[in-house]
Amino acid sequence: MNTNCRVVIAEDHDLLRNGLRSMLSAQGGYDVIGEARDGKEACQMAMTLNPDLMLMDLSMRGMNGIDASAAIKRRSPNVRIVVLTVHQSEEYVREALRAGVEGYVLKDVSFDELLVAMRMVMQGKKHLSADVYGYMVDSFVTGREAPAPKKAWDILTARERSVLKLIAEGRTNRQVGQYLNLSPKTIEKYRASMMHKLNIANLTELVLVAISMGLLTSLAEKCSEPKIDDTPVRLSADLDRQSESPEDTGLPRYGLGAGR
Repeated sequence: MNTNCRVVIAEDHDLLRNGLRSMLSAQGGYDVIGEARDGKEACQMAMTLNPDLMLMDLSMRGMNGIDASAAIKRRSPNVRIVVLTVHQSEEYVREALRAGVEGYVLKDVSFDELLVAMRMVMQGKKHLSADVYGYMVDSFVTGREAPAPKKAWDILTARERSVLKLIAEGRTNRQVGQYLNLSPKTIEKYRASMMHKLNIANLTELVLVAISMGLLTSLAEKCSEPKIDDTPVRLSADLDRQSESPEDTGLPRYGLGAGR
């Protein structure tokens, strides 16, 4: 039985899309079953191919990656989505997370980090690039939209704080229920109650609340990540080697393409 992760790549630059396909195929453990050039094609492939995971660019022609991700999550909520983009402003990150994506990766990362992100989201966890993660947590803690850590602590009951800590560690409702000797339905009710009390819309913001409250230090410390080669291989260098013609070499230093 084939246990490879079935991937659809949504990227409107042919060179970048082809490079990703080649690297994933060479890596093993991944089957690239579809390639979309815009958000509309990505939505169609999500429905017809039912992939396990989609790599989603944001700035595609026509339907953008955020709108496509939101549409895909409404119709196929089990499809995991990792955004791969140059956009690192808070506005883009928040909109992508609200659309339901599980991962947000910048195009200047190494191929190894992209693989880590893909593995984490397939394990039911979230992944943000280190730079994005840092300023999103800072923004969340100091911003006006979210309750301050002390206030959040006071709002939640002791039981809710216990549930929140376990959820933030990446456990499913069933796993949390088994740990606390409660039913998955009860855990779901706790989750909904916490989100209502804290006026937040999704699991990612709930995890950030847990971090700001000191319930866990860092998502990375709680995730069991596969061991990878100590020597980083950057996406830009890998993609340069995929090119056979002189004009296809010399990609920008930040990785997978300009203005994406």
